[in-house]
This record gives sequence, C-alpha cells and structure tokens, in this order.
Amino acid sequence: MGNGGHHTVLLQEAVDALVTRNDGVYVDGTFGRGGHSQAVLDRLGAGARLIAFDKDPLAIATAQHITDSRFEIVHESFALLHEELAGRGVKRVSGVLLDLGVSSPQIDDPERGFSFRADGPLDMRMDPTRGESAADWLARATVQELTEVIRNYGEERFAFQIAKALVARRAESDHLGPLVSTGELAQLVARAVKTREKGKDPATRTFQAIRIHVNQELAELQVVLEAALSMLEQGGRLVVISFHSLEDRIVKRFMQTHASAPVVDRRLPIRAADLPGPVLKLVARVFANDAEVAANPRSRSAVMRVAERVAP
Repeated sequence: MGNGGHHTVLLQEAVDALVTRNDGVYVDGTFGRGGHSQAVLDRLGAGARLIAFDKDPLAIATAQHITDSRFEIVHESFALLHEELAGRGVKRVSGVLLDLGVSSPQIDDPERGFSFRADGPLDMRMDPTRGESAADWLARATVQELTEVIRNYGEERFAFQIAKALVARRAESDHLGPLVSTGELAQLVARAVKTREKGKDPATRTFQAIRIHVNQELAELQVVLEAALSMLEQGGRLVVISFHSLEDRIVKRFMQTHASAPVVDRRLPIRAADLPGPVLKLVARVFANDAEVAANPRSRSAVMRVAERVAP
C-alpha cells in the first residue's frame, strides 16, 4: 500500500509502546496514510482487531486498500471514538494511538490549503466535504475573534495587527474579490508582522492557528483523551504523538493529572487507604532520533507520550 511519500513518524517506537498483547482490540485514531495501522496489524494475532479513524476522504480511500478482516476504517473524527466503538459492541480496548496534526500529503497538496509554500484555495479542513472552510470563516470573523484565535492557537504576538489587516482586506473585497487564496493570506500576514524570526516564514503561526480553529483540533483532542481513558482496559496503553506545544501541553497535563492521586482536603475524615489511586502510569516520553530527523525533518518537533491504565 502506497503512502503518497508520507514518512510515518516514530513508527516502530509507537507500535512497540502500543501493542502489549497480540489478541486485543486497538484503535488508530488518526489513520493518515496507514503507516501505523499496517505496522500494528503486522504485530497482531488472528483474533485481534484494529479500528481506525480519519476525517480525510483521501485517507479513507487509502484505507480501502487494506483487505485484512481484522481491520475497519471509520470516516469520522476521533472525538466520536466512544460512540463509534460502542455502536460496534466494543466496551474495552487494549490501546489507543493518536498521531496528531497534519500529514505530509495534506501539507504538500496545495489544493488542501494547509501550506503557504504554494498557492492554493484557502480551505484547511481535514474533511473538505464538511464544515466551514478557512476562507468562509475569515470572511465573517470579527477582529476580536481573529485576534483570539491567532494569539491563542498560533502564539503570535502580532495577532491584533494581523486581525486588523484581515478585516481591512475584507472591506476591499468589492474590487479585489474575497480572500480565497493561501498565497494572498501569506502575503497579507507578512505585511502585518513587524519582525521576522530567523528561518521561519511570518505566516507560519497564523496558518497553524486558523487550521486548528477550523478543525477544532484542541477541543477534539480533549474529548478523545477522555474517551480513550474511559475505554482502556487495565494494562492498556494510550500513545500520543504531538507536533507542537499546544497539543503536547494538553496531553502532558491529562496524563499527569490521571497519574496522580486525587487531592483531598486533609481536614476531611477520610483515610488515605480509602482514597482512589491513580488511573494511569506514565510510561515514556520519546523523541525522534537523529537518523529519523535527518530522513524526515518534520519529525524534529515530534514528542510521543505513553501512559498505561493501572486501575480497573
């Protein structure tokens, strides 16, 4: 099965961390181009099961080439993990893998609108058949909304200036037409950003922020982490690969919170032995090695966190 030039990040490390028994039910929450899914299937026995999720129709089309009877692909967001698994009669799973962010084929295809490196339609949706595109949102968002999204999701200090420039551009749409091009958005941001970071395009943070907002990536991550924890069997693993600090911060806090004993007011008449213990155990934090970074520079920012359910 081809992967369209996509390099699956931390492939063996993720599968090694995820698969603790070869007869379990596993979830690949982000099928992408199938690298992790195929490697997981290679580790599983005849009675195992792998259920994968993806919003991208191209990913779903790629998954159709897997004819393994142990495999099923679901064309939905991983935020619906609990509902979709329950509808298939699955109550517990042995592991959940989440490889967050945008895949290389999505970034490299100008028609998807994720990148400023080549001009294309301003879409940015993981699933172009559903929801509001980046162009549609930019055509209606207020200065305040734009500022908050670009500042909070892009960590961009010139968020207000960029937001004002976007709204000013909208006022010129009668003779310039609506803002529908990634190239024009990148140019507009470049004019609004006052100082440049060495080695980084000035549009990087804004494109990230708009993409996260359009796809509700951080909100859906919060939902899937809770769903995964609720469905993990004792000894089951949660493996998450993040590519920027906003994602990793959410994952880190979630795992640390559930790997800690609950805080109880000492003045209450409760014995320590009666308190519930941690639900998770922190297992590992892994980065791409030098060889992988050299072969795939996009892996440089990847961090994989692994936690195991220790409570029933």
